[in-house]
Amino acid sequence: MLQIYCKNINKSKSFPIGSSLLDIYNGFGLNMPFGAVSAKVNNKVESLTFQVYNNKDVEFIDIHSSSGMRTYVRSLCFILCKAVEELYPNGQIMLEHPVSKGYYCQLKLDRPIGLDDVQRIKQRMKEIIAEDIPFKRFEQHTAEVVELFRKKGMQDKVRLLETSGNLYSYYYTLGDCIDYYYGSLLPSTGYIHLFDLVKYYDGLLLQVPNRERPNVLEDVVKQEKMLEVFKEHRRWNQILGVGTVGDFNTACNAGYTTELINVSEALQEKRISQIADEIHRRGQAGSPVKLILISGPSSSGKTTFSKRLSVQLMANGLKPYPVSLDDYFVDRVDTPKDENGNYDYESLYALDLDFFNAQLQALLDGKEVELPRFNFSTGKREMSGNHLKLDENMILILEGIHALNPELTPHIPNESKFKIYVSALTTILLDNHNYIPTTDNRLLRRIIRDYKYRGYSAEETISRWPSVRAGEEKWIFPYQENADVMFNSALLFELAIIKDYAEPILRKVPNNRPEYSEAYRLRKFLDYFVPLQDKELPPTSLLREFLGGSSFRY
Repeated sequence: MLQIYCKNINKSKSFPIGSSLLDIYNGFGLNMPFGAVSAKVNNKVESLTFQVYNNKDVEFIDIHSSSGMRTYVRSLCFILCKAVEELYPNGQIMLEHPVSKGYYCQLKLDRPIGLDDVQRIKQRMKEIIAEDIPFKRFEQHTAEVVELFRKKGMQDKVRLLETSGNLYSYYYTLGDCIDYYYGSLLPSTGYIHLFDLVKYYDGLLLQVPNRERPNVLEDVVKQEKMLEVFKEHRRWNQILGVGTVGDFNTACNAGYTTELINVSEALQEKRISQIADEIHRRGQAGSPVKLILISGPSSSGKTTFSKRLSVQLMANGLKPYPVSLDDYFVDRVDTPKDENGNYDYESLYALDLDFFNAQLQALLDGKEVELPRFNFSTGKREMSGNHLKLDENMILILEGIHALNPELTPHIPNESKFKIYVSALTTILLDNHNYIPTTDNRLLRRIIRDYKYRGYSAEETISRWPSVRAGEEKWIFPYQENADVMFNSALLFELAIIKDYAEPILRKVPNNRPEYSEAYRLRKFLDYFVPLQDKELPPTSLLREFLGGSSFRY
């Protein structure tokens, strides 16, 4: 017998050696409202079919958690892939990226897809779920697993596993369908309680339950601009012949690293130049832009983007002038508080909106103003002694999480503003059935920057990440489609360079801390990439904001 300590109820109980996590869940008599979907075993996430042979701490997780939702979505994706394989043996499904509160998929047939195709696939998915087919996991020598996928024509998985460097690899089966998924799956298809599949532009949108209210689907949020940015970068990846991590690793091993870095950086610079040219053209057409508003979630590289945009604006004969929103904070004692009674510095109303807009309007009216400076030591706003008056070619650049919120600048004419949304929208896929979450890209950037420049451990950064994400959901994401343009700050090669920086920091998270599960997951994810050195990374790269070595001052 072995001893299992259940962290959900803080109790221990004996179980036979080799008991599955599902046996243990039932043995403790847990009754989670939406059932467990996976569990943390000594702070590592495992499938409910995982068998236990030693004493363990176990915490069962449901769909409310990000880990649980990932398990649910992966399993649903496998069901989708199985349905497509059965209905369209010569077709191909690609699970590309999260958008509109769902997951955008490309179904490649020899013709455009129609509503009848969507209905057929959805109906078959429902049948597969009703059949309650088990997801089975197998582990073999990598060469044997590679050969299995080669026979199935899944070259994306062949390249991924061949370049992984692992002696053993695993794969999953669902009936007679085989596939590879990064992370745990549900015990069987019957665990899926809610989903939908709808036609979405030229592809499909896989809808999933709302994390807070798992009995209802996420609302479809219109994100046309976001989708177009993803598709543009996917086209760039295809031109480079690097759509998946396996493709990328193969290209690097073949000696094409320099080209991949140079082309990726050039594409970003070209896009920044195009944005600057568009701003300049507005002025030439008689509608000069006086205020550039730049917003985006944490660790998107907004600061470096604004500096590179400034260079391109100057190349167009314009004079960019940065303005910090932080200097317009209300005095600390007047800061609104969150539901826990703590100061909510991320709230829009932590800013003195009236004073900010009065100064902006005065500047646009051709008047001179004295700019403020917020004293973080005293918690009070002071006047800086710096005076500003806009001349004909001067443009204010305002970067901040609220920049696209209409309430920030309600009295400034739209023709005077140019709004830019910046985010790291990772477009490379792990393989055709495994997308890379954009939040993982940003979290890894932040872990490195916090450790290098702010003295925070990976454990501290990971523990704060949920509150950061909650702030983004409230104050940033609802306004992203307000942007005139979107800029993707993710670089095709960056996770391969981040790898050597992040792994040592992630290893410092102790096994007995709850943040270990996320640190371990990120480490295992980075294992898929061949490591690259940053010696060929230019000093103006957006990635330098996080790694160091930038030619810009911060």
